[in-house]
Amino acid sequence: MATRLLNMTDSNVESRSEDEEHDACESGFSAVSDARLVDEARRGNTDSFGQLVLRYERRVLRVIRRFMPDDQMAQDLAQEAFLRAFDRLEQFDPSRRFGPWLFRIAVNLTYDHLRRVRRRGRWALFSEAGYERPPDPATDDPRQHLDTSQEVRMVLADVPEAYRTVLILRDLEGFSTSEVAAVTERSEATIRWRLAEARRMFREAWERRDRAMEERQKRE
Repeated sequence: MATRLLNMTDSNVESRSEDEEHDACESGFSAVSDARLVDEARRGNTDSFGQLVLRYERRVLRVIRRFMPDDQMAQDLAQEAFLRAFDRLEQFDPSRRFGPWLFRIAVNLTYDHLRRVRRRGRWALFSEAGYERPPDPATDDPRQHLDTSQEVRMVLADVPEAYRTVLILRDLEGFSTSEVAAVTERSEATIRWRLAEARRMFREAWERRDRAMEERQKRE
């Protein structure tokens, strides 16, 4: 049930249907074409890098939005990811695929931002605290007013970062195991193990959420 929910969120269904044709050219990260464009960009051809931006911008933004609810900040982080990739092109290993390298930059930037938010003491959707802090009984439970995609986001907050990343990339974004391994710089065996653990953690967190809501309803 919980894993099925991961694949059935409104935003997931909508984004896949809207971007199906666009993502077809990204399948497998378009390694050959990307390599040519990266080579040209490294030699100073900014138009070639612009083509890489056009190829990946929608999916980069979509991935970042999986980790945070603030659309404007997600757009800012996506732009920063491309700027950072351009600045670091000389560090890119041309024997590897460009796509995983770019998504690794985007995901790392997003987590860096969320850590800064937490250090400043502001509320963040993907707080590692999860549901450890009990809600104020005098206030309504906000989860009662969430749609399915929002509920999934909230429950994902209980999944530790390393596992959450694998779960989002594999189950929500449909990356292959090899692609997730390349993005996270881990072996495919590690990714398969983490995915199984992440699904278990998500299921248990979802069940805890259901029990908490049932107990609250009984008290009311």
